Amino acid sequence: MIPRYTRPEMARIWSREHRYEIFLKIELAVLEAFVEKGILRPDEYEKIRSSVRIDLEDIDERERKTRHDIIAFVESLAEPLGELGRFIHLGLTSSDILDTATGVQIKESGELLLQGLTRLCTALKEKALTYKKTPCIGRTHGVHAEPYTLGLKFLRWYAEILRQKNRLEYALKECAVGKISGAVGTFSHVSPDVETFVCRKLGIHPEPVASQIVHRDRHATYILTLALIGASLENIALEIRHLQRTEVHELEEPFTKGQKGSSAMPHKKNPILSERICGMARLLRGFAITALENVALWHERDISHSSTERIILPDASILVDYMLDKTAWMIENLQVFPENIQKNLDLTRGLPFSSGILVELLKRGVPRTTAYELVQRNAMKAWNEQRSFLECLESDEEVLQWLSRDELCTLFSMDAYLSSIDFIYNRVLNGDEP
Repeated sequence: MIPRYTRPEMARIWSREHRYEIFLKIELAVLEAFVEKGILRPDEYEKIRSSVRIDLEDIDERERKTRHDIIAFVESLAEPLGELGRFIHLGLTSSDILDTATGVQIKESGELLLQGLTRLCTALKEKALTYKKTPCIGRTHGVHAEPYTLGLKFLRWYAEILRQKNRLEYALKECAVGKISGAVGTFSHVSPDVETFVCRKLGIHPEPVASQIVHRDRHATYILTLALIGASLENIALEIRHLQRTEVHELEEPFTKGQKGSSAMPHKKNPILSERICGMARLLRGFAITALENVALWHERDISHSSTERIILPDASILVDYMLDKTAWMIENLQVFPENIQKNLDLTRGLPFSSGILVELLKRGVPRTTAYELVQRNAMKAWNEQRSFLECLESDEEVLQWLSRDELCTLFSMDAYLSSIDFIYNRVLNGDEP
């Protein structure tokens, strides 16, 4: 991923240097297991451990000749060790190192992403509680629907991100695996207890039935989960973009001192961060398709997945890390305009209360078709004549046969729309939300 969208800690996890460090940890862990099995003496292991070094330039030089990264790595480690070098990579295949290292990197990335999801959940929960009973207009199809609350927007995002956090935790259990089982996974030249030892030391689990590789449905689970997280971040960002529109202006991204919105129009304050997040979600969906394509491989493996994974695993991890950081910062510093929220709620002169009128007429025994026609007739009159909806109802003698003017006034109240807010909040915040 380009530096513009890369945070240092996640970059370090997927750096070439760190990957080789994990390779070395795996090779040394195998040798440590060999000591326990009596294949290698403790003093020999200690000599290897204290002498072995990663030389990136030497590895590069060897890879230009061998055209094989693991062979270049193994030769670079082994040759300076002399006779003891024969124990490096003994009984292993390249994918034992590659896939086990990938499992470690996914685990490390996932732990960082879980921190980002936790931060975002905290920010959304705080906003949900702050604006719990702040009335706003709910919109369906982009059109005013019924009264809602601003807090419920944040609460539903909180619940959604919490689900994504749970999904990522599950995905990490599936993906943080390794294999030290040889060329086609049969432990033909290395015993299963070596794999158990190495994986335990690295904090991951063994692949129960490996081929030459860890199976790619696991990696697809990780990438698909990241794409899902991206979709949820896009969901949040898209709503902020809509609500920042000049005609709406209920919410606004943070606009920092010295920031400029347009090279031509000095008045502009554009939702660039939200737009960026929406664009990045598209990239993640593309990575998800590639991850699914990587699941089907020839026989016990081919390497058609390898080249794409060098891109999608680090880039997807780096992107989501960046997106989580920016979304959390945006929510933490979001600008809210209560006066515009109220103005938009009042914009249609009471029309959002039409459902309450319809329900009350039905309760009074009015046939549904008749009740709907009565309410819609007056709603259209309010629309077309730009009049108060309540006024139109109060002047309709057919409506007044069923509802008095006082009863109509009572129905133009937020009470019914706020009555279940506490129930919804308790269901989500007390952990009952599935």
